[in-house]
Amino acid sequence: MRAERLLSARVAVSVQVLNEFANLARRKHSLDWPELTETLTGIRHFVEVHPLSLETHVRGLALAERYRFGIHDAMIAAAALQAGCDTLLSEDFQAGQVIDGRLKVVNPFAH
Repeated sequence: MRAERLLSARVAVSVQVLNEFANLARRKHSLDWPELTETLTGIRHFVEVHPLSLETHVRGLALAERYRFGIHDAMIAAAALQAGCDTLLSEDFQAGQVIDGRLKVVNPFAH
């Protein structure tokens, strides 16, 4: 399975990603609180979580302005850059785009 292969590599996520997952899981998939907590605990076990900081916020705002990203997407990109990532897996960003000359966007579900 593609998701298992992706998770077998070093995976870093920001708290923003966890927040967006939680919102989607509650709103669209009707996960109750215990299910959501268990799922998030499982995710955090397999990934390196990076906090949102004032530096992330400032960098994210600059990325939002420069690339015309939405604020939430910009914070995800900023956190990825701060974590030293070279690849950003996302369906929401433009696949193939390179952010700040080093963070390449890849759609993990594209063929």
